[in-house]
Amino acid sequence: MLNNYNSMAQPLWQNGPTPGAFYNFTGGQQQTQKLPKELTTAGPFGTKRSTSSITTGSSVLGIRYDGGVMIAADTLVSYGSLARYQNIDRVFPINNSIILGGGGDFADIQSIKRTIDQKMIEDQCYADGISMKPKALSSWLTRVLYNRRSRMNPLYIDVVVGGIEQDGTPFLANVDLRGRAHEDYVVATGFARHLALPLVRERKPKDRDFTAEEASELIRKCMEVLYYRDTRNMAQYTVGVCNATGTTIDGPCKVSENWSFAATIKGY
Repeated sequence: MLNNYNSMAQPLWQNGPTPGAFYNFTGGQQQTQKLPKELTTAGPFGTKRSTSSITTGSSVLGIRYDGGVMIAADTLVSYGSLARYQNIDRVFPINNSIILGGGGDFADIQSIKRTIDQKMIEDQCYADGISMKPKALSSWLTRVLYNRRSRMNPLYIDVVVGGIEQDGTPFLANVDLRGRAHEDYVVATGFARHLALPLVRERKPKDRDFTAEEASELIRKCMEVLYYRDTRNMAQYTVGVCNATGTTIDGPCKVSENWSFAATIKGY
């Protein structure tokens, strides 16, 4: 019986330290440094990343006029089909000569905005009196977004960049998630490409640019149409304005909605 008990007893220094090492307490395991792993399991063709946006902002509309640019976007960020976040600004001042409007996945918009802000801080640290201009930012965005697209890990964003160049001329451009860019007097993202662009183009004077009043009225009209026709828009929106005096974000503004016509709609 005594022999059986001795065979079951644990050695006195079973978990004792080896010479020159620290004592490893009972129940603890010595931690070894582990390399970070991917959050998703690698499949036969490599790591699978998200192929769709989760929280998204809809249309952004930009109009260039004779003294600057205006960029407007509603304040809704949808969680799938749910109108989840209803007071989110998607038009940002970058510096005194640039404004940015973001559509698409809002987390990716925040990511690129954080990177741009860091570039603005670096510009200030140089203290050379030179600041980034909208055409330079648009060109930089094409390189960043094309690089991410080429690595099959794109930023799911569609942005509008506007502002005033060094010589005082207004600049307005659109850059999408593949790094494609184009410049025009009116640019848009989302459903505004189909609903707002025709409204602006048919009102464009043939021999001159829009005035500030005309551009403001077109912004108001287009945001009203988008609210009625785009299910991912809401009545509240903000407008970024960049001109020779600097950048401002106006709003939130409210669409003057009128649903009296709904009583005449039948057959649904």
